[in-house]
Amino acid sequence: MSVTTLDTSSSHILDNPAWAALTGPHAHFAERIGHAARYHQDVAPFYAVSDEDDPRAWGDLAALVGPGGTAAVRGVTEAAEGWEVVRTGHGVQLVDTALRAEPDPEAVRLGTDDVPEILDLVARTEPGPYLPRTVELGTYLGIRHQGRLIALAGERLHPPGWTEISAVCTDPAHRGRGLATRLVRAVAAGIKERGERPFLHAAATNANAIRLYESIGFTLRRRTAFSLVRHTGAAALEETA
Repeated sequence: MSVTTLDTSSSHILDNPAWAALTGPHAHFAERIGHAARYHQDVAPFYAVSDEDDPRAWGDLAALVGPGGTAAVRGVTEAAEGWEVVRTGHGVQLVDTALRAEPDPEAVRLGTDDVPEILDLVARTEPGPYLPRTVELGTYLGIRHQGRLIALAGERLHPPGWTEISAVCTDPAHRGRGLATRLVRAVAAGIKERGERPFLHAAATNANAIRLYESIGFTLRRRTAFSLVRHTGAAALEETA
């Protein structure tokens, strides 16, 4: 994989995008205790802490999830005290550096009435987690064929000044027609109209998707890990009681 990585030597809002979103433009979707926050559980499955090296943040996250609770967090590969890593996946974060954004005449705005169709397409194509209220996070656009939803892309995390493009997927029977690229460009057009900049995430193993995103104007910013962690502190206290 040949990529140009942007400088990450200094702190950047995209280093912790979920926290920036949950304490910023998406605060109305957030449940927060101190230095930890999560989306409403029917909106998105993501949690965030203000600083993964701060024990206070992990204490607040423990209060948020409860004994034995789990949280999907970014940037963590080693468990903090009182936690265990259940599983870890590796991803990449890419940002728009040369993307041509443009509306698409066939793209239609999707809303709550379209959620059953969206969930069906997501289940068949597995672009990533999508829940009943994810559509409320931003603009979701789709392309239909004979009335049936066959391609999708939309907006997810929203740190100040940035918007993540997510849920990019196409029905297997309609791939190879550039539908995903068209929708990414169309979603990006709306983002740029607001004066914001698009970014996105992909699994590090998804070389085809990364290659496509690079070819249309995205640049790799950083590699990161996404982990499911479980709070074990309560169990440990019971064992030593």
